[in-house]
Amino acid sequence: MAVLAGIAVYVGLNILDWSFIQRAHKVSIQGMVIMYGVMLLTVFVDLIAAVGLGVFISNIIIIDKLSKVQARKVKAISDGDDNVVPLSISEREILDKAEGKVLFFYLSGPMIFSVSKAISRQHASISDYQVMILDLTDVPMIDVTVGLALENAIKDALDAHCEVLLICPNTETRQQLDKFQVLTLVTIENNYLDREQALQAALIYVST
Repeated sequence: MAVLAGIAVYVGLNILDWSFIQRAHKVSIQGMVIMYGVMLLTVFVDLIAAVGLGVFISNIIIIDKLSKVQARKVKAISDGDDNVVPLSISEREILDKAEGKVLFFYLSGPMIFSVSKAISRQHASISDYQVMILDLTDVPMIDVTVGLALENAIKDALDAHCEVLLICPNTETRQQLDKFQVLTLVTIENNYLDREQALQAALIYVST
């Protein structure tokens, strides 16, 4: 037993990432807490339970960080002078002609569940506009929760008598929206593959 204990201690010391331990307190407090927590659980409870809990907590922290990053990629503008959305010069000029009556709702990157809160915040004042353009040009995928958030945004706009235009050239994203039955809320003539065409259509809506 003494020999086996010595071998276990030797192996345990060798598998430790000493370079990380030396820098853990400088890199991330959360990472340091998780690491020492897993070490203590391994010693006093069980190896499998410690590793499982450590992986679970690490995943939650990573998802939370990714969610905050993605939430910043949900933007809404009604003024062409606002540079937070990547519009061309001609597209900005069209948006300016709408005189603040068009809400350009722009999403980019993979949309995961926690982004739904940002979507809800951005369309809260939808009743102040006549047209909402929902631009998903740069969205490669969405999950169910985001699909429901988009559905609520569209329904709120329609209830406020606000016309909804959808820009979604990505085939996979359109299939996901169709699966979530979001596409049924937007008429075929209000579906566009090009931003400039959608902006031109919105300008016609606000001019009539």
